[in-house]
Amino acid sequence: MGCFFSKRRKPAQSGQQQGASQEPAAGEEKAPQYSWDQRAKVDPKDYTFSGLKDETVGRLPGKVAGQQFVIQDCENCSIYIFDHSATITIDDCVNCQIFLGPIKGSVFFRDCKDCKCIVACQQFRTRDCRKLEVFLCCATQPIIESSTGMKFGCFQYYYPELALQFKDAGLSIFNNTWSNIHDFTPVSGENNWGLLPEDAVVQDYVPLPTSEELKAVRISTDAMKSIIPITRGQRQKSSDESCLAVFFAGDYTTANARKLIDEMTGKGFQLVQTKEVSMKAEDAQRVFQQHASEFIPLLERGPVIALEFNGDGAVEGCRNTVNDVFNGTKVFVSESKASASQDVDNFYNFADMRMGM
Repeated sequence: MGCFFSKRRKPAQSGQQQGASQEPAAGEEKAPQYSWDQRAKVDPKDYTFSGLKDETVGRLPGKVAGQQFVIQDCENCSIYIFDHSATITIDDCVNCQIFLGPIKGSVFFRDCKDCKCIVACQQFRTRDCRKLEVFLCCATQPIIESSTGMKFGCFQYYYPELALQFKDAGLSIFNNTWSNIHDFTPVSGENNWGLLPEDAVVQDYVPLPTSEELKAVRISTDAMKSIIPITRGQRQKSSDESCLAVFFAGDYTTANARKLIDEMTGKGFQLVQTKEVSMKAEDAQRVFQQHASEFIPLLERGPVIALEFNGDGAVEGCRNTVNDVFNGTKVFVSESKASASQDVDNFYNFADMRMGM
């Protein structure tokens, strides 16, 4: 990744002809060429939106390619970053609609107000913000500081390049703590944040782009097509029965997890939370208990994907679905309603410790 603020090269010494070929004299060794000398120069202006008003602007897939980006001093604008980036800072923006594709590091909103956003990132933070409404995918616990009137919902978006952008940014589609907000500066008797309505329509908050250039991106906000599975997060559960299902690494792990989500939600069960995390043998002993020996050999293949479903009959529904659809695939599923609650607690307590939550 290039850096905006790298030092300029020293100018040529006096007496050297600018732009002249610097061929070595006879007997002199040719100066070595390094890989960093061959990199294209990064122009910060290509990765900045600043001082805009009443405009629709954006970057198409492939145009940011992992660079850092800056958005500042914009008003009444629609801004779309349809690519992955390193970090993004948003400063002093008012009444803007913003889409930010996968961010490998942090996104930091400062001194912004009345903005509606869709964001996917590793770390999310706000400071001195007011009335931000955010559809969020965040791998770590989101943090707000000195901010009020904040509302959050689950990231819900699709375009063909988005899945690969998540991989390029090093983000798992199953690690999303969108509703687990930490308020760094709570006020006694007040709540600085809340959740968006369950039936919130993404396009009512961040409309699809209207410019001819950006309309070329084939976007869908249909929940069934969303790259990120739609989870309930910390919303109140509809039932006292949950079920834990865990897939082990293999060629079709992600596809199998998505298939089970579709099957279960299609039967009326709710997806509460998901997690992708590596496990060790001692972790399996704690989570899978008497069944651990059956699954420990599978842990060397890579991380597991865990899903929590909720609803009356969730355990039976999940076990039947796994037997019918994934016959021959090793999947851990809670055995009974009585054990399922402990299964969920055991796994997610382990996962939160592993991921430093």
